[in-house]
Amino acid sequence: MDKYTSTFIDSFIGNVQWFWKSILLEVPWYINYFWGLILISLSVWGLEILFPWRKKQSIFRKDFWLDGFYMFFNFFIFAITIDGFYKLLGLFFSDIGISVKSFTVLDISTLPIWSQLLLFFIILDFVQWFTHVLLHKLPFLWRFHKIHHSVKEMGFAAHLRYHWMENIFYKPLKTVGVMLLGGFEPEQAYIVHFAAITIGHLNHANIKITWGPLKYIINNPVMHLYHHSYILPKKSFGVNFGISLSLWDYIFKTNYLPEDSGTIEIGFPGDEKVPKSFFKQFIYGFRKSISK
Repeated sequence: MDKYTSTFIDSFIGNVQWFWKSILLEVPWYINYFWGLILISLSVWGLEILFPWRKKQSIFRKDFWLDGFYMFFNFFIFAITIDGFYKLLGLFFSDIGISVKSFTVLDISTLPIWSQLLLFFIILDFVQWFTHVLLHKLPFLWRFHKIHHSVKEMGFAAHLRYHWMENIFYKPLKTVGVMLLGGFEPEQAYIVHFAAITIGHLNHANIKITWGPLKYIINNPVMHLYHHSYILPKKSFGVNFGISLSLWDYIFKTNYLPEDSGTIEIGFPGDEKVPKSFFKQFIYGFRKSISK
């Protein structure tokens, strides 16, 4: 067995074991993605139930269970499978003399922990904002991103309804973002990821939050609802691309928020052609794109 095969197998087995240990609470709480995701999801869902923005929307809204399954599929099942391929890619680069330090632009290892986390959060969010713009602007990528925009009633779980191919697009760019910061410790990243998950859940939730003056920095559900609007401004391929931060949209003039009733239709022209079942959505996008 060569080292590439053994690396892939070891990665897969290690991730499965870690996932099982997470379920059994045998890993530290601050790096336990499984129960962390469940706790965040239940908390935001509770806020939806107690303080609904769209009061006529059911607690178990349309496609609630489908979106719930997507959360666990994208975060765990698919992540376990795909991680081995990224390990192989890392091994290949190592073999040809390219290491993490080869891409270091800013060594933040000497900075206080809080500033390391803040820089990581900002850079990672910008990379995701830029990738999100490409998902809308490039027809090939839009084919897959349509799955996320096929949501017809917004709720917290819609945050993680996305086509598995988006992982293929996002992760390499996010990895490059991490590599730019020399000396960054991976363990610290969990704090940033949990914060991003919480903000992302809130942005998709049936809750009216604007953050007051901070709306120009932090993304919010009122702004993000218009990202999912069925009707977009003329000559626009999308608006409000912010993931955790709205800052980038205001800087690059992609912000749009004409009102805040929360009653707009969401989706996109042609969304009725998107299959309703997970298995058909799984293979969606590999055929000729339907009209945007």
